[in-house]
Amino acid sequence: MLKSWIPNLGRLRLIVQLLMLLATVYGGVFVGHYMANKLSNALPALSCAYDQMNGGYCMMIRSQHILHHQVGMAIARAHQITFAIVLPLLLGVATFFAFFFVLGKAFCGWVCPLGTLQELAGRIGRRLGIGIRRVEPRDLGPVARVRPVKWLILVVLVFLLPLLTGLGVTPHSLGNPFCDVCPSRIATTLLTGRTDQLALNLGNGWSFGLGAVANWLFGFVVVGALALRQPFCRICPMLAFNSIFQRLSPARLVKPSRAGCGNCRVCANACPMDIPEISQAEGKKAYNEDCTLCGRCAEYCPQDGVIRIQWAKVTLFRSSREYYKARVRGELPDGTLKPGARERGHD
Repeated sequence: MLKSWIPNLGRLRLIVQLLMLLATVYGGVFVGHYMANKLSNALPALSCAYDQMNGGYCMMIRSQHILHHQVGMAIARAHQITFAIVLPLLLGVATFFAFFFVLGKAFCGWVCPLGTLQELAGRIGRRLGIGIRRVEPRDLGPVARVRPVKWLILVVLVFLLPLLTGLGVTPHSLGNPFCDVCPSRIATTLLTGRTDQLALNLGNGWSFGLGAVANWLFGFVVVGALALRQPFCRICPMLAFNSIFQRLSPARLVKPSRAGCGNCRVCANACPMDIPEISQAEGKKAYNEDCTLCGRCAEYCPQDGVIRIQWAKVTLFRSSREYYKARVRGELPDGTLKPGARERGHD
């Protein structure tokens, strides 16, 4: 029988998520706000810079500020293009790679505070008996239509508008537009007891519009996550940003071949991102750009060793029939609690 190093991947991931939620939202309380800034200027997860208690900043705010305050403004004043621009940019990218090299896409599935909050909302929804709504993986159409959105947000809100603002083409209010609409800004600051990020700026049309979108997105995530798994993750530009470099990280999802695959599609049903490729493909194609390395597909694969989570050549977790049998006693692959599971206390 194939055995993995991790007896219960789902429970371990929940513990890590909760610890990372505390670290990313309240970490600055322990090390100080400015020390948190020094610890990380480029964390590849939605750790909000507006949260004054956090333990590290999101790569998105770092990228926007570099493009707005450094690259864009410096290009407008060409004589200032010096190492004062290039060096901070390189350091920001280097910091990102240092973090990303270790965990890769797992930052989305294990560390991101907004991802954790969405999963917790989903658990609450199941406890309340709210049925799960899914994008049917048998039909790639709906999935394919949603996937480009995160790339559009990354290009326009994270890269293009901050750069144009630095060049003086667009208003100053568009200097960091993604942060202005990001629901993590509202969610994590509310966890620290602050409500000011909910307020709308009535004196500036652009700021008012972006704030209104942010409030709408936050409401959509709170309500939508009760029934739809990881609604914001599907359009998150951080997922797109991380996917650009996912092949460079030693942390990855591995499905070498479909030789032992029973074509049961259980892994696709278990995927909170509704990725059909995990059941339909093999090799690199099975590790799709939307994957967050949460490991649910490996947990719910009923075949021994077909799907694995690896770091370089080391297998951290592999699918197992015995593990699958134990897992489905309390929760079905799609996240639905089995009848009586709530009374028995199963997750």
